[in-house]
Amino acid sequence: MSPLGPVKGRGAPANPAGRFERLAREPCDDGWNSLDELAADPAPATRTIVDHARAIITRNDSPDIPFDRSINPYQGCEHGCVYCYARPSHAYLGLSAGLDFETRIMIKPRAAELLRAELARPGYRPAALSLGANTDPYQPLEKGLRITRGILEVLHETRHPVGIVTKSALVLRDLDLLAPMSRQGLARVWLSVTTLDGALARRLEPRAAGPQRRLDTVRALAAAGVEVGVLVAPIIPALTDHELERIVAAAAAAGARSCGYTLVRLPFEVKELMAAWLEAHYPDRARHVLSLIRQCRDGRLNDPRFGHRHRGQGLYAELIAQRFARATARHDLARRHLPARTDLFRPPGTERQLTLL
Repeated sequence: MSPLGPVKGRGAPANPAGRFERLAREPCDDGWNSLDELAADPAPATRTIVDHARAIITRNDSPDIPFDRSINPYQGCEHGCVYCYARPSHAYLGLSAGLDFETRIMIKPRAAELLRAELARPGYRPAALSLGANTDPYQPLEKGLRITRGILEVLHETRHPVGIVTKSALVLRDLDLLAPMSRQGLARVWLSVTTLDGALARRLEPRAAGPQRRLDTVRALAAAGVEVGVLVAPIIPALTDHELERIVAAAAAAGARSCGYTLVRLPFEVKELMAAWLEAHYPDRARHVLSLIRQCRDGRLNDPRFGHRHRGQGLYAELIAQRFARATARHDLARRHLPARTDLFRPPGTERQLTLL
């Protein structure tokens, strides 16, 4: 990969070809200052592409994930988190995991309609559904498109349990739905906080809410009676790991009731993007960061094995786990659990039908 350096307002420093593409392109100096001109180009604008999906609930049977179903209103994410494990999914669309992931966003405008149809099926059995498992359901496009809002309206109507993970303060817009659902044991929200350093966050997650804004969102959710937690995710060795205890303490002070963490993993194209990002922003510690990640990943930058991918292994990973356990115990924060109540579920349309018995 030949990075062009930081791109204003974007996380990825390059736009490499996807791993399934036959051709690869990289910038080359033609002797006429072409690289300078390319680097001076304005940041690429966001484009939306309609996903004509015929189903909206994604199923999984992963033993190290606490849910078996999720909904992703968007594929791709404007937040631009350079470390995002979801970036490689754009390769299946013939797009890049780099800038394309941040600027070419697949949207699902029929999500609420499709969800209503799936929940109405006679054989459907409710269980906690995750919003934000792959990309953020409250990324900037949601403010205008309101796709996540439509999904929540269906879940509220049918009294279906849901857990939400986001980096956005936009979740507060839906307090009118989330607060009563949470009081019934049907909704929980987690804010992902990677760092408390605003300058680092602007480079690492350029279009996500700043750290203090996320903590303010935790405080507002808690004040409204919503069950809320914080995910210290991901922890990046030699870059954000020293903040672990401070983030947990800040989460508790803001009213969080639970806390979780993940250790950074760099699958497929993400490893090259992260290496290029480190060289562009933190060249003095780039090799050290990658070396520590390898120590936690059996010598690699990603270990996809169930039970290892989220926490890592080895002495450094064990140290992180011990520090996290002590920090959460000190502040009496519970482990992350999705809402499990399903006895209130009523399929769409049943409130308008007479019961047989």
